[in-house]
Amino acid sequence: MSVRGTPRRLWAAAFAFLLAAAVTAVLAGSARGERAQHGDLILSLDGGLSPLALPRDHPAPVSLRLSGGLQTTDETPVPRVTRVELGLPGQGVLDVRGLPTCLPRQLRNTTPAGSLKACRSALVGHGKIDAEVRLPNQEPFRIKADLRAFNSRIDGRKAIILHAFSPDPPSVIVLPFVLRLHAGRFKTRLIANLPPSLGPWPHFTHFEVHLFRRYRYRGRERSYIRASCPIPKKFSAGFFSFAHASFLLDDGREIGTGIARSCRARN
Repeated sequence: MSVRGTPRRLWAAAFAFLLAAAVTAVLAGSARGERAQHGDLILSLDGGLSPLALPRDHPAPVSLRLSGGLQTTDETPVPRVTRVELGLPGQGVLDVRGLPTCLPRQLRNTTPAGSLKACRSALVGHGKIDAEVRLPNQEPFRIKADLRAFNSRIDGRKAIILHAFSPDPPSVIVLPFVLRLHAGRFKTRLIANLPPSLGPWPHFTHFEVHLFRRYRYRGRERSYIRASCPIPKKFSAGFFSFAHASFLLDDGREIGTGIARSCRARN
């Protein structure tokens, strides 16, 4: 059969195959996370949703994982971070209706067990963080801490409070991320300012947080995070801009990067 006489359905099948191959190639590169370099500083970002099969036209319960970090190309100490902004896509919904809240003052100077005793009903996630400690006349050393995330409200806005505890040396931070809505691909922004009073924690090198919570309110099952897969009906799978992270440093530099992820339509 000549090229000119090739049936339209075969051209459609070939185009769909090539499109799927292109999407797979893009996703294979992004699934390992992204790295952005600004001078001697490297920012990494990774993460994903679970499950990947989601409705096209309404959000369903999901869990969200984000991880990232900062490092320098020459192994010099990581600069201090003064502001963190995490952006999430518009098809995601942060649902806190009927979910208890926790105030920052309830978590100050608490151990992990103390944080749960004070705010277990507001728990929405967990994770880990690594940071550098700098002391005069000593080489920097790293500390590792367990994270817990709690639902909160700060000045009337939705917020997430991160509680980090390190047993060696014993130290605690309580860091609120306030939710703000913006136009564009990443409509949900979680923003935190890191004051000098946080000590070594603004010199963090790696973080990982997993957000998930199912609960009941007025007889209905609810999920802290919900998402959809709003791709055209002629496709069963696709990809979207999943997350963006940007850090403002104390020397005035700002560095950011984003990642794309895939989803499959359930209907």
